[in-house]
Amino acid sequence: MQPRLSPSSTSRIGFQPPAIGEEEIAAVVETLRSGWLTTGPRAAELERRFAEYVGARHVLALSSCTAALHLSLLALGVGPGDEVITTPITWPATANVIVHAGATPVFADVRARDLNIDPDHVAALVGERTKAIVPVHLAGQPADLDPLLALGLPLVEDAAHALESVYRGRKVGTISAATCFSLYATKNVAAGEGGLVSTDRDDVADAIGSLRLTRRADGARYDVTTPGHKTNLPDVLASIALPQLAKVELHAARRAAQFALYDEAVDQLDGIEPLVRDPRDVHALHLYVVRIDAERAGASRDVYARELADEGIATSVHFLPVHRLTWYREHFPEQERLPEAERAGEEVLSLPLSPAHSEDDIARVAETLVRVHGRLRTAA
Repeated sequence: MQPRLSPSSTSRIGFQPPAIGEEEIAAVVETLRSGWLTTGPRAAELERRFAEYVGARHVLALSSCTAALHLSLLALGVGPGDEVITTPITWPATANVIVHAGATPVFADVRARDLNIDPDHVAALVGERTKAIVPVHLAGQPADLDPLLALGLPLVEDAAHALESVYRGRKVGTISAATCFSLYATKNVAAGEGGLVSTDRDDVADAIGSLRLTRRADGARYDVTTPGHKTNLPDVLASIALPQLAKVELHAARRAAQFALYDEAVDQLDGIEPLVRDPRDVHALHLYVVRIDAERAGASRDVYARELADEGIATSVHFLPVHRLTWYREHFPEQERLPEAERAGEEVLSLPLSPAHSEDDIARVAETLVRVHGRLRTAA
């Protein structure tokens, strides 16, 4: 059955509504009737199915991608006194987990063309205390992993945007010490909440398996060998993710058609450019991000966002630089300025994108963007 599409062209167009159909609804009902509310057979099936999809030896289901990142760092021995290098162009959770592990986040600048972490700057930041690197595959474009791997440090990939991504012929999820995916409501496989971590390392999988849940042994007596967390994925959410995973190719095709509509429209707009997609890789097409040059486009990113909102079109920002957010600015005042990331934080705007949108919806967004661009350029 087709997913429920967005309302008519006269209504507001949401940013990333989930493409939920009768299959997901039926799966939840079946799970509720089974008696399993917490982690059980559906979560185990999701782990098996996703391991097959990615091609990894181990996949573990967790309560969020944040939890997956956190436990992956702990599994690699990251702790107090260590440093972990990451990108500032990401959701703050990527940096938060480094702090939660007791380590210090060190932010590297990004490359202008795709806003992924700059391997050259990472190399310059590596020191005696560096324990790991956390690259982010922004919008679905894989970060440049080979020069990062060449540094000899374990990588924990934040692949929240990159479920379908392939880097130089290798599936994201099979390359590094650990790769973390998201099942959040806006993601390409959306369960509402949840995360998955893939790894080929037995020691990492064993450690995460022990850390994600404090287990109780059968019988009257129990013991604790590891002070675990509470980050397991319940079956109700896994049951939504399973039919979503079955639709991954169908939904990818719809997003590809939407990308094409946006590409055609944006190509004619001076001062508005999409992030570069490397033809050597498979882009997951998770976000359509443009950069708005205020001088050439006639107005700033924030003005464009307000104008589009006034036309009934929701947008988002991916992302404001983490190192300039209040807590990080106050706690790590020695962090150097990162000019590419800071400029991008003023320019990036993400347009609506979801397999729940019709092509008419996306055409309306594109037409409105063209109209707003003309109006703002004329008024400038």
